[in-house]
Amino acid sequence: MVRGLYTGASGMIAQEARLDAIANNLANVDKTAYKKDLTLFKAFPDMIIRRLNDDGLGITPAGSYDTMPFVGKLGTGVEVNEVYTLYDQGSLMRTENPFDVALDGKGFFAVMTERGERYTRNGAFTLNKDGILVTHNGLPVLGENGIIKLQKNNFMINERGEILVNAALSLEPTDLVGMTQNNWEQPVVIDKLKIVDFENIRELKKEGESLYRDTEYSGPALPAEEYKVVQGFLEKSNVNAVREMVDMIEVQRSYEANQKAMLTHDQELGRLINEVAR
Repeated sequence: MVRGLYTGASGMIAQEARLDAIANNLANVDKTAYKKDLTLFKAFPDMIIRRLNDDGLGITPAGSYDTMPFVGKLGTGVEVNEVYTLYDQGSLMRTENPFDVALDGKGFFAVMTERGERYTRNGAFTLNKDGILVTHNGLPVLGENGIIKLQKNNFMINERGEILVNAALSLEPTDLVGMTQNNWEQPVVIDKLKIVDFENIRELKKEGESLYRDTEYSGPALPAEEYKVVQGFLEKSNVNAVREMVDMIEVQRSYEANQKAMLTHDQELGRLINEVAR
């Protein structure tokens, strides 16, 4: 009976961890390029149950345990094995803002922070007062040659991430959306967005504010290959709010089932102590 209490308690703890991940997904459903978290569980080894003799005694000679009738298996609980991030592509949303850039495919934008280089899929960029291309929270966006400096109305980013400028043009930012390189007179490539990928992106760690950092298990940042840069678009989160609500209901039912199992075991244990023993 005491084992049943521990089994029920482990189930409740596991469902609580799953609920935390679902709540975080729902809180970020509208955040640009957010990637949802999933919770994986691992069961403790099952115990094999065999029936004793009719007199309630087991068979003692060595090797005789296998001859006892097999009844079934007894679960011994569950634990959270891993909370990992699902990096499926989110849908692209047109914004008509030339500073908004989305990645269609694999890869991450590289940005510079006080803690070193970090990576993001959130391409909602802007210019700071010094003309440096930065993220929504002021972190410089990196190109292959370092920090990127631009003029507000004189640049274009092609599908390869190359940043083109033309000093002869003087257009409003909205006029650049949808332009092709053929519309430009003598375009000049001043830099290329630093877009990286990892050998094992599952091992990247979230740091908040849409940032990720590499780990010894993810491997170092490598040049990305399978991607297309789309200017004037943003990537939406890959969270399905309806699916998350359904999962939340499922978690609630599982939590209640484990709670009732613990309550039943507690009542039976009380009867054993207060009635049977007496």
